[in-house]
Amino acid sequence: MTVWVVVSILALILSPLAWLLPSRRTSGRMSLRMEARRMGLHMRLAKQDWPHWLPETLPHTCAQYHRARRKGRVDSWVYYQAAPGQWVNQWREPCEDPVLMAQFSKMPDSVYKVEAGPQMIALYWGEKGEASVLQDIAQLLRTLA
Repeated sequence: MTVWVVVSILALILSPLAWLLPSRRTSGRMSLRMEARRMGLHMRLAKQDWPHWLPETLPHTCAQYHRARRKGRVDSWVYYQAAPGQWVNQWREPCEDPVLMAQFSKMPDSVYKVEAGPQMIALYWGEKGEASVLQDIAQLLRTLA
């Protein structure tokens, strides 16, 4: 009986420590972010207001992978992935640029948005999938920067 009391007390003392351990999902995201950092990708969590016409509920805070653009690039655009493989701008017009579509076709379904401005190109990703997706993201950012 004494053994069970001791075991119960130890379980009560150690149970809050289990709350401090990250979940599998959090651990997976942390490992993806560390791999991205090793590859030289820059990442931050960014708040987003998604267009109302997107079919699913997207997270308000999303991982933004970004890269500085080369000097002389003045084009600005934003494309959303409305459905898997279907990229549209904010007016729901499909992307017709063959260079962009060649890069976008390599992106997984969990990439929500790609935008470019004169200073930076950014990709918003749900961080779902394998680490091999980071290679495709890095390639897209390098090519379009």
